[in-house]
Amino acid sequence: MSAPNDSVILLSRALDQLGDVLSAVHEDQLSQPTPCRDWDVRRLIAHIVADPGNLLEMSQGGQPDWSKDPDPVTGTWTADFRSSADDLIHFWHQAGDEANAGQIDWQTAEIAVHTWDLVRATGQTPPLDPAVAERGLAFMSGALTPENRGQAFGEEVTAPEDAPAYDRLAAFAGRSMG
Repeated sequence: MSAPNDSVILLSRALDQLGDVLSAVHEDQLSQPTPCRDWDVRRLIAHIVADPGNLLEMSQGGQPDWSKDPDPVTGTWTADFRSSADDLIHFWHQAGDEANAGQIDWQTAEIAVHTWDLVRATGQTPPLDPAVAERGLAFMSGALTPENRGQAFGEEVTAPEDAPAYDRLAAFAGRSMG
């Protein structure tokens, strides 16, 4: 298999498991806080639902407005997410060996971090694919520096050496382990 194909497979697994996590969120959890600064579950879900479309736009050479408030959450958030996630994966399958593995791995990291955020915020305990988090962490470790963390990623926090892959990824992304 080619490097882009391996990356697409992991991105697909990341999107599938985030869809599963989204489907387990209940309406009464929407006002709960999340590890994302100033975001409640409702705002995090809105961002997550918009993510695949923004990532697709970027992959096609566009410049999504990441600062734009996403559409409000509706009761169809899982279906909306899965539909746009399918479009993103379809794009990468169409690109084949011409796909940019680095860009795909960045997208996997983005999805994996928000999966951890949503799991933490809603108290879920699903089995998460450690290979997804490892790929995201490998990408972020090589690309995310103290100078380019912006507002989306806080300063790296310490995670125990034996922490699960998702906790190590979240710590690198500046998420509090507390």
